[in-house]
Amino acid sequence: MKSLKVYLAAVFAILFWGLSFIWSNRLVQQGIPVEYFLPIRIFVAAVLLLIINLVCGYDMRIKRKDLVHFLMLAACEPFIYFFCETYGIQFTGSPTISSLVIASTPVVALGAGVIFFHERITWQHVVGMVICLGGLFMVTRAQPSTSRLFVFGIVVLILAVFAEVAYAAFTKMLSGGYKPTVIVMYQFLIGTIFFIPLFLTRGMENYAPEVYMGWNFWEPVLCLAVLCSTVAFALWAYAIGGLGVAKSSIFQALNPVVTALAGFVLGDEILCGAQWLGLAIAVGGVILTQIDLGGKALVSGNEA
Repeated sequence: MKSLKVYLAAVFAILFWGLSFIWSNRLVQQGIPVEYFLPIRIFVAAVLLLIINLVCGYDMRIKRKDLVHFLMLAACEPFIYFFCETYGIQFTGSPTISSLVIASTPVVALGAGVIFFHERITWQHVVGMVICLGGLFMVTRAQPSTSRLFVFGIVVLILAVFAEVAYAAFTKMLSGGYKPTVIVMYQFLIGTIFFIPLFLTRGMENYAPEVYMGWNFWEPVLCLAVLCSTVAFALWAYAIGGLGVAKSSIFQALNPVVTALAGFVLGDEILCGAQWLGLAIAVGGVILTQIDLGGKALVSGNEA
């Protein structure tokens, strides 16, 4: 029963995150700065989580030895990850392509495991990496309207991937001593502090109340704060604690599928046939890196 709960938590977290690319893109299209809506999103989520933790009576005291881990957790995500993810969406102009790049997180996690933790790697892991990169190339090459910042947007999204891998590692370190909602609450509270200088400068630079405080702003922001931050991150922290970094990361491969289908249903984005094919190939490559077919190890070490 516990395993089922953990897997359901991972699935629903990815479902909400897949939709987050759509809502973030709507804010970007309104011309609202990333530095304005991101701090508001995570602060609203932090307040909601604080209320939940108080109502549930959870212990919210931070152990001194874990303070640095919480600071690094918040620096990786929300600060670096959200900043890079949202700018990546803005520069590429495509929520689905952005989510596809983020879906390469398991591949990076695999590489980090081999380099830093000497984990076992087999032939299908290498083949999966090549397939994933090939699918990503197909999707990006078929993009019909690439701006001069498109390639830079891909690079920014790759930085977000590395931040996500580091975030998962710090979450795993903290999951044994704190409730998932407590971890995420501090993650967002500290992250809000990191964002304050950007919010007060670039975020408020062209402030227009009718745009920045209207319902067209609050609708996607509340969806992001409640579903994609409060609920999804709590579920994901629970999933990482139960499955570990490597096993939970496979669900990131579902992100572009959810985003593409949601974008199609909502009319936000239409992909050509080559892009759908590339999407399927890339996701297949990511999945291949996460399964064990019993092949001989190319690089061996201490298996996690």
